[in-house]
Amino acid sequence: MNRRGGRSESKQCLNHVSSDFVGNTNEERSALVATSLSGKISKTRGNSLNFAHRNVHSRMVKSRISKKKLVADEIIFINNESYSEALVAITAGFPSDSLKDEEIEAGVVSEDGGTEVYNYILLRNHIITKWRGNVSIWLTKDMFVDVIPEQYSGLLDSAYNYLLSYGYVNFGVTLAIKDKIPTRPSKGRVIVIGAGLAGLAAARQLMLFGFEVIVLEGRKRAGGRVYTKKMEGGNKIAAADLGGSVLTSTLGNPLGVLARQLSYTLHTVRDRCPLYHADGTPVDEYLDKKVEVAYNELLEKASKVRQDLSPIISLGEALETLRKDSSVAMNDEEMNLFNWHLANLEYANASLLSKLSLRFWDQDDPYDMGGDHCFLPGGNGRLIDALAENVPISFEKTVHTIRYGRDRVKVITAGQVFEGDMVLCTVPLGVLKRGSISFFPELPQRKLDTIRRLGFGLLNKVALLFPYVFWDSNVDTFGHVADDSKHRGEFFLFYNYATVSGGPLLLALVAGKAAHRFERMTPTDAVTKVLQILKGIYEPQGINVPKPIQIVFTSWGSDPFSYGSYSSVAVGASGDDYDILAETVGDGRLFFAGEATTRHYPATMHGAFLTGLREAAKMAHHASVRTSHLQAEKK
Repeated sequence: MNRRGGRSESKQCLNHVSSDFVGNTNEERSALVATSLSGKISKTRGNSLNFAHRNVHSRMVKSRISKKKLVADEIIFINNESYSEALVAITAGFPSDSLKDEEIEAGVVSEDGGTEVYNYILLRNHIITKWRGNVSIWLTKDMFVDVIPEQYSGLLDSAYNYLLSYGYVNFGVTLAIKDKIPTRPSKGRVIVIGAGLAGLAAARQLMLFGFEVIVLEGRKRAGGRVYTKKMEGGNKIAAADLGGSVLTSTLGNPLGVLARQLSYTLHTVRDRCPLYHADGTPVDEYLDKKVEVAYNELLEKASKVRQDLSPIISLGEALETLRKDSSVAMNDEEMNLFNWHLANLEYANASLLSKLSLRFWDQDDPYDMGGDHCFLPGGNGRLIDALAENVPISFEKTVHTIRYGRDRVKVITAGQVFEGDMVLCTVPLGVLKRGSISFFPELPQRKLDTIRRLGFGLLNKVALLFPYVFWDSNVDTFGHVADDSKHRGEFFLFYNYATVSGGPLLLALVAGKAAHRFERMTPTDAVTKVLQILKGIYEPQGINVPKPIQIVFTSWGSDPFSYGSYSSVAVGASGDDYDILAETVGDGRLFFAGEATTRHYPATMHGAFLTGLREAAKMAHHASVRTSHLQAEKK
């Protein structure tokens, strides 16, 4: 997720990147591909201080040196598309010419560097590209026999098996994939807690691997923080996304892959976002641009000076100091506009700026998959429905205790005890922070410390179904600029959902401190405030704002199954905390997934989905190791 907010997103386009290679020599092209994850393509990528990413980059350099020394050795030739295939691999989350830490841990090659690594990467990128070209098929190794020389069959096995196990190919909901799920499980029993994106992704993958799976969900529905609500009245029907709304970085987003498999067309969110003052007058375009440029420049300054400052300084504190030092937004009108951007920043991070770590708040920026941000017509619940199909989910099962030991696990709800070989916990970080689930034995102290350190904030919405569209249908978003900094996040941004919901629907967003106050407001006060803003914008234009047919409010902060919206890097935390939260506990019995367990894609729907695939691979590996040990003991 680009933490800078929806209006100032930096979007990476594969076609644009590809044009960088025209006219370069082979070695220059290789260097361009290698640096595409380290700042030369996406402006925001250069801002990250993520040290793990720097380590990956150092391996890139090492790999390139090795290739140069061994260029006379046998380097596999697959086709003339190695550079474009490397770019596809980048969008899928891989370095272009080096190994991920995950691949190294999986032992995909026997050497650290050299021709074997280079050939493996070529094969890996080719396999990914082959499947991404047609995500409706079940990709087999036989499809590469005529292309890959026989002497590389072992390397082909390694690349294919890794990509299959970790869910980089052959994942999703197509018939070809469904047909591969065994009718009778032959492996152990796995309990998955939570039927959100992480839980559903893991459950489907584990079923594919041959495990018996049971999913326990506290709500009456699947989806977790992805919730599409059907609204209707007055012969109008609309689908409102009350949770996750925007599919970000759709160039490589696996949820975009699911949409392709289901033949769903995505709606690209248009860039134009007009702003309106509190009195309803449009913000002057020149002034709007001036303040936005100044705001982005301050973010750049903050990223440059943060290494020299204390790690306990917040992003909010740094921005305010830099703003004053740079004499930015020194009059009321400019300050109100500046506050709108700060509200947008708090929305992007679901956190107060005073709680965000200056040093690490945007540590995930280098891993952006690139591409447009999109709405899914009909709502993201359509993806949930497809993922939940034929998955054994037991609803209204609120887990309060997890017991794990060397041999088995027990998951306890109000009235039942579920036993299995392994358990995957996908509950939101907010639930872990509340201590709603007791673990026996207690979780390791480093994991408890991480749960405490990471931020978990709040974003709320109001969905309004109207009798007709009275707003500008040529924009997907428009903003309201408050004249009081205390209210900067109060209905500061509106989504025009009429283009994708099936009816005349607006979504009003509430961020920052306003999101917390919102949950204490009466419905009448909230509706009055929203309509006051809309009337202030449109009635001076001679446009009548009708009474809404139906209104729905969210209260994610008080929801006992979430206690908030999504994670962020709070002051005192770092990207390492996402990795720690993802660590397996109890000798391969207790696993964790969800958006707060991925340092690369936190606070995103696709991040949650990917962690489900990741944990399914880890669980299958641990089960395989245990089986091997048992067989060895019998001998």
